[in-house]
Amino acid sequence: MAWTPQPPAPAQIDPAEAHRLAAAGEALLLDVREPEEHAELHAPGAVLVPLGDLGGAAGLDAARAAGGGRLVLAVCRSGNRSQTATELLNAHGVPTVNVVGGMRAWLRAGLPVHRDACRCGGAI
Repeated sequence: MAWTPQPPAPAQIDPAEAHRLAAAGEALLLDVREPEEHAELHAPGAVLVPLGDLGGAAGLDAARAAGGGRLVLAVCRSGNRSQTATELLNAHGVPTVNVVGGMRAWLRAGLPVHRDACRCGGAI
């Protein structure tokens, strides 16, 4: 069997470091869950662009614009959708890192969250 090279896995970041970078304004926290999930619970300042929207040019442009040249930190519930979003955004030239473990890990780490709808980050 011939060896087939695999593309490198996208970079990952733990929730505590993601929180630090986003809070300092050094990175954009991009929530790729569905609007209902984001409204129920999200990280402060997280901008919502559902994964399904990233498949189109408008969603990619929105994520790129929201990042404003900063590193994008993709987060979801468990880290699966954000992994897909990370691969997609990186393939389109948007430097993105996956927040490992998603919001589940964020909560386990005791990091701040907002519950219910608020205007701290927003939706695109």
